[in-house]
Amino acid sequence: MEVRAIWQGGRAFEAKGPSGYPMNMDATPNYGGEGQAPTPTEMLLSALAGCIGIDVTMILKPHLEKMESIEIIVKGSRREELPTAFTAAELIFDVKGDIDAKKVVRAIKLGEEKYCAVSASLKADITHRLILNGIEIEF
Repeated sequence: MEVRAIWQGGRAFEAKGPSGYPMNMDATPNYGGEGQAPTPTEMLLSALAGCIGIDVTMILKPHLEKMESIEIIVKGSRREELPTAFTAAELIFDVKGDIDAKKVVRAIKLGEEKYCAVSASLKADITHRLILNGIEIEF
């Protein structure tokens, strides 16, 4: 896979990969950017949520008609010193619908351990929580 990032001036870049869709990035103002687009680290956590979300929905495909909503909240912790890499990420799956918790837990674990290329590429410690219909489910 190849992605090209082309400088747009200031600290802004536009990247395009094989899909052809543009992805704009910018630094925050404290790093000289104009804050007109997500930062690369925001995009990284977004990619983590999207990757495992796609995997979970693929695994739960036979049950999706019973699902009302799936929201994935990612909380990333970073080092203080440079590079300020992510050391940990907590993924909170807020799921609503008529589905067995064991199936959702299994899908999350499979997504994380077997399928999600983004989580497999990160050095951070990744943990998960599931809130199903407002009730936290233990893993």
